[in-house]
Amino acid sequence: MNILFFLSPKQDLMYVYDDFTLRQTLEKWENNRYASIPVLNRKGEYVGTLTEGDILWGLKKFHGLDLEAAEDIPIRDFAHKRDYKAVTVTTSMDQLIEAAMNQNFVPVVDDRGMFIGIVRRQAIIRYCYDRSRAAAAEQRRKPEKQEKRVPVSAGVQ
Repeated sequence: MNILFFLSPKQDLMYVYDDFTLRQTLEKWENNRYASIPVLNRKGEYVGTLTEGDILWGLKKFHGLDLEAAEDIPIRDFAHKRDYKAVTVTTSMDQLIEAAMNQNFVPVVDDRGMFIGIVRRQAIIRYCYDRSRAAAAEQRRKPEKQEKRVPVSAGVQ
Protein backbone atom coordinates (compact mmCIF):
# COMPACT_ATOMS: atom_id res chain seq x y z
CA MET A 1 0.00 0.00 0.00
CA ASN A 2 1.40 3.39 -0.97
CA ILE A 3 1.32 5.95 1.83
CA LEU A 4 0.19 8.65 -0.61
CA PHE A 5 -3.23 7.00 -0.32
CA PHE A 6 -3.38 8.39 3.24
CA LEU A 7 -1.74 11.77 2.59
CA SER A 8 -3.39 15.03 3.62
CA PRO A 9 -1.62 17.42 1.23
CA LYS A 10 0.30 20.47 2.41
CA GLN A 11 -2.17 22.91 0.84
CA ASP A 12 -4.97 21.51 3.03
CA LEU A 13 -3.01 21.82 6.28
CA MET A 14 -2.19 24.42 8.85
CA TYR A 15 1.55 24.88 9.32
CA VAL A 16 3.89 27.70 10.25
CA TYR A 17 7.29 28.79 9.05
CA ASP A 18 10.17 28.77 11.49
CA ASP A 19 10.68 32.52 11.01
CA PHE A 20 7.08 33.32 12.01
CA THR A 21 6.92 35.34 15.19
CA LEU A 22 5.08 34.07 18.20
CA ARG A 23 2.32 36.57 17.48
CA GLN A 24 1.94 35.40 13.85
CA THR A 25 1.86 31.80 15.02
CA LEU A 26 -0.74 32.44 17.72
CA GLU A 27 -2.94 34.40 15.32
CA LYS A 28 -2.77 31.64 12.72
CA TRP A 29 -3.36 28.93 15.33
CA GLU A 30 -6.16 30.79 17.14
CA ASN A 31 -9.10 29.48 15.13
CA ASN A 32 -7.85 25.91 14.78
CA ARG A 33 -8.13 23.17 17.35
CA TYR A 34 -4.84 21.40 16.75
CA ALA A 35 -2.55 20.35 19.60
CA SER A 36 0.48 20.30 17.29
CA ILE A 37 1.40 21.68 13.88
CA PRO A 38 4.25 21.17 11.39
CA VAL A 39 7.00 23.79 11.18
CA LEU A 40 8.70 24.41 7.82
CA ASN A 41 11.57 26.59 6.71
CA ARG A 42 11.07 28.99 3.81
CA LYS A 43 12.46 26.41 1.37
CA GLY A 44 9.51 24.19 2.31
CA GLU A 45 11.54 21.65 4.27
CA TYR A 46 10.05 20.07 7.37
CA VAL A 47 12.04 21.25 10.41
CA GLY A 48 9.90 20.03 13.29
CA THR A 49 6.58 20.05 15.05
CA LEU A 50 5.34 22.75 17.40
CA THR A 51 2.95 21.85 20.21
CA GLU A 52 0.78 23.91 22.51
CA GLY A 53 3.09 22.78 25.30
CA ASP A 54 6.11 24.17 23.44
CA ILE A 55 4.35 27.54 23.32
CA LEU A 56 3.53 27.43 27.04
CA TRP A 57 7.08 26.51 28.05
CA GLY A 58 8.41 29.16 25.68
CA LEU A 59 6.21 31.78 27.33
CA LYS A 60 7.67 30.77 30.68
CA LYS A 61 11.17 31.15 29.24
CA PHE A 62 10.38 34.63 27.94
CA HIS A 63 8.60 35.69 31.16
CA GLY A 64 6.92 39.05 31.19
CA LEU A 65 6.06 38.63 27.54
CA ASP A 66 3.30 40.76 26.12
CA LEU A 67 1.74 40.65 22.67
CA GLU A 68 3.91 43.49 21.39
CA ALA A 69 7.09 41.72 22.51
CA ALA A 70 5.76 38.56 20.84
CA GLU A 71 6.30 40.26 17.49
CA ASP A 72 10.06 39.98 17.98
CA ILE A 73 10.36 36.31 18.92
CA PRO A 74 10.65 33.81 16.05
CA ILE A 75 9.10 30.41 16.58
CA ARG A 76 12.47 28.74 15.92
CA ASP A 77 13.54 30.06 19.36
CA PHE A 78 10.99 27.81 21.04
CA ALA A 79 12.37 24.47 22.16
CA HIS A 80 10.48 21.40 21.01
CA LYS A 81 9.93 18.78 23.70
CA ARG A 82 9.97 16.20 20.93
CA ASP A 83 9.90 16.24 17.16
CA TYR A 84 7.66 14.13 15.04
CA LYS A 85 9.63 11.81 12.80
CA ALA A 86 9.10 12.53 9.10
CA VAL A 87 8.85 9.74 6.52
CA THR A 88 9.29 9.66 2.77
CA VAL A 89 6.72 8.58 0.21
CA THR A 90 8.52 5.25 -0.18
CA THR A 91 8.08 4.33 3.50
CA SER A 92 6.54 0.92 4.12
CA MET A 93 3.18 0.53 5.86
CA ASP A 94 4.92 -1.13 8.82
CA GLN A 95 7.24 1.86 9.24
CA LEU A 96 4.34 4.28 8.85
CA ILE A 97 2.28 2.48 11.49
CA GLU A 98 5.29 2.37 13.82
CA ALA A 99 5.82 6.14 13.45
CA ALA A 100 2.12 6.84 14.01
CA MET A 101 1.97 4.87 17.25
CA ASN A 102 3.62 7.77 19.10
CA GLN A 103 2.54 10.72 16.97
CA ASN A 104 -0.86 12.24 16.15
CA PHE A 105 0.32 12.63 12.59
CA VAL A 106 3.32 11.64 10.52
CA PRO A 107 4.95 14.37 8.39
CA VAL A 108 5.74 13.25 4.84
CA VAL A 109 8.62 14.64 2.77
CA ASP A 110 9.60 14.00 -0.82
CA ASP A 111 13.00 12.71 -1.94
CA ARG A 112 14.41 16.26 -1.71
CA GLY A 113 13.28 16.62 1.91
CA MET A 114 10.44 18.99 0.99
CA PHE A 115 7.33 18.80 3.13
CA ILE A 116 4.38 17.54 1.08
CA GLY A 117 1.80 16.75 3.75
CA ILE A 118 0.93 14.54 6.68
CA VAL A 119 -0.65 11.19 7.33
CA ARG A 120 -3.06 11.41 10.24
CA ARG A 121 -3.06 8.55 12.72
CA GLN A 122 -6.84 8.46 12.31
CA ALA A 123 -6.44 7.56 8.61
CA ILE A 124 -4.13 4.67 9.47
CA ILE A 125 -6.48 3.38 12.16
CA ARG A 126 -9.40 3.61 9.70
CA TYR A 127 -7.41 1.64 7.11
CA CYS A 128 -6.50 -1.09 9.63
CA TYR A 129 -10.07 -1.23 10.93
CA ASP A 130 -11.54 -1.54 7.44
CA ARG A 131 -9.07 -4.31 6.53
CA SER A 132 -9.85 -6.16 9.73
CA ARG A 133 -13.60 -5.98 9.10
CA ALA A 134 -13.16 -7.08 5.48
CA ALA A 135 -11.05 -10.06 6.59
CA ALA A 136 -13.64 -11.02 9.20
CA ALA A 137 -16.45 -10.77 6.64
CA GLU A 138 -14.48 -12.91 4.20
CA GLN A 139 -13.93 -15.50 6.91
CA ARG A 140 -17.68 -15.64 7.61
CA ARG A 141 -18.45 -16.17 3.90
CA LYS A 142 -16.17 -19.19 3.58
CA PRO A 143 -18.08 -22.43 4.08
CA GLU A 144 -16.76 -24.39 6.97
CA LYS A 145 -14.70 -27.33 5.87
CA GLN A 146 -16.44 -30.45 6.90
CA GLU A 147 -14.26 -33.15 8.22
CA LYS A 148 -14.31 -36.13 5.98
CA ARG A 149 -15.26 -39.11 8.08
CA VAL A 150 -14.01 -42.49 7.07
CA PRO A 151 -16.43 -45.22 8.07
CA VAL A 152 -14.94 -47.90 10.18
CA SER A 153 -15.40 -51.30 8.52
CA ALA A 154 -17.15 -53.90 10.53
CA GLY A 155 -14.61 -56.49 9.49
CA VAL A 156 -11.44 -54.62 10.49
CA GLN A 157 -9.24 -56.65 12.79
